[in-house]
Amino acid sequence: MRVSVLSMALVVALAASLAPQCQASGWEALVPAIANKLTGLWESGELELLGHYCNFSVTPKFKRWQLYFRGRMWCPGWTAIRGQAETRSRSGVVGRTTQDFVRKAFSAGLITESEAQVWLNS
Repeated sequence: MRVSVLSMALVVALAASLAPQCQASGWEALVPAIANKLTGLWESGELELLGHYCNFSVTPKFKRWQLYFRGRMWCPGWTAIRGQAETRSRSGVVGRTTQDFVRKAFSAGLITESEAQVWLNS
């Protein structure tokens, strides 16, 4: 199991043990809320970039006891280039990952400067 998953499980277990004792109905309502927050940290999906369909994934990780998000992006059928980014922002990691992919694709000559600028500025 990955360190980040184990760390999150440890944090949940510690929080549960330190939480004041409550009625069973309160605890039963709390468990799904915690599980929903934890599973929401991971994401994967598909997006369209310059006429090509690309996949992305977001995974959480702990670094120096702080939560970070690692993004990866790849476009099967177009290129073997992979965009990557790591940030503390859950909402910004996909954008930074895509920017990294576009910069690498431009350096490899897959897209022109005007295409890259139009996309990066939009």
